[in-house]
Amino acid sequence: MKKTSVQMNGARIALVFSTIIVLALASCRKDDHHHGNGNPPASYTAEVVDKWLALQLRLIKNTTGVPNHAFSRHYSYSGVAAFEAISPGLPSSISQFRRWNGLTGLPAEDHSFRYYYPANVNAALAAINRAFFPNANANDKAAIDSLEHALNEGFLTKESQERIHKSAEFGKAVATAVFNWAETDGYKNANAPYTIPTGPGLWKPVPATANPVTPYWGNNRTVVAGSISNAQPGAPVPYSTDPASPFYNAAKKVYEASLTLTDDQKAMAIFWRDVPGATSPGHWLSILHQVIKKTNARLDKAVMAYALTGASINDALISCWKTKYTYNVVRPVTYIREVMGYTNWNTFIGTPSHPEYSSGHASLSGAAAAAFEKIFGNIGSFTDHTYDYLGLAPRTYNSFKAIGEEASISRFYGGIHYEFTLEAGLAEGRKVVSNIFSKGVKN
Repeated sequence: MKKTSVQMNGARIALVFSTIIVLALASCRKDDHHHGNGNPPASYTAEVVDKWLALQLRLIKNTTGVPNHAFSRHYSYSGVAAFEAISPGLPSSISQFRRWNGLTGLPAEDHSFRYYYPANVNAALAAINRAFFPNANANDKAAIDSLEHALNEGFLTKESQERIHKSAEFGKAVATAVFNWAETDGYKNANAPYTIPTGPGLWKPVPATANPVTPYWGNNRTVVAGSISNAQPGAPVPYSTDPASPFYNAAKKVYEASLTLTDDQKAMAIFWRDVPGATSPGHWLSILHQVIKKTNARLDKAVMAYALTGASINDALISCWKTKYTYNVVRPVTYIREVMGYTNWNTFIGTPSHPEYSSGHASLSGAAAAAFEKIFGNIGSFTDHTYDYLGLAPRTYNSFKAIGEEASISRFYGGIHYEFTLEAGLAEGRKVVSNIFSKGVKN
């Protein structure tokens, strides 16, 4: 796919930001200039995050009735809760990334108390998962209780009950504040009554009886203030039915590709289909889980990655949905059937019930990959085992950028997006990440 100037600019600055973050984390390890007493978060392993990521993935997979992209909220707010739970132990070089959009009601830290940060995180993630998954089945609810208890039992072999209890109380209070904040982000209005506009080149649901998915999601409050500023791409390729036009040619490429799909292209489309499966945000949550293990990240870095990759994905999807329902571009399946005349043509994977431009997969994957690169840098070869449990072969990549680009182009091979839509989505997600990380760097 052709690279846009935004994509190339994002690549140029990625090393700068990842260096800043590495230096910030290093400073956290070199000194104790954190707000509380006791060992800083960097002195602990990321075991507590590892365990909760695994359980949250299970909860996401077992939850029905929630739109695919909406799990970005579970991911992002859980990460924020974990981040805030260890905030008393963070130096200013890390806490400068705490630019949450309107978060209030956080508990006051006790400057004289020695927090045991794994207990803070354990309590925060237990509480916020209970809040986000109130309709979980009995086994999953029991799993939340069991994991919280098991981790606390392990903590009690190392620290006093008083220290664990007070640390946990702080974590629970953080989770309450974060969840209350999440409840006011506008998601409850995302499916308000919506009249689908009609006219040449405008999106039509497929099938025609399908309801538009969360048409007002683009009005949600972002996790980071200013994150979607100037992120929306400009107008798409002008609509035309002229066989010589760029729009017709874009649809023709989708159609022709569908006739010659290789086994690998089919595998790629299925691997990144994500529904059924981990969902699109959940797929990247799974990648986070694997990367934390691969890099042996400490607690501070694992929590920072949880919060900032989650915020990047959440806010990129808000930007994307704002774009989708601004332009209401027709999907390839409709154009190929109605304009090109291939009335029986079908996509390789199902077409979602929301407008074409820009791509949700591309925007969230562009954002996720860029955020991972800024936080972890280049970790070398990475094999994604997200769908081992479904019997899908794992896929190997040489960079986070390559993961994001494959997730994006998989939708072209699936027959559900034009290439120009994917290019716009990748650029949109990367711009969101640029905004988020620039907010966390002091001038």
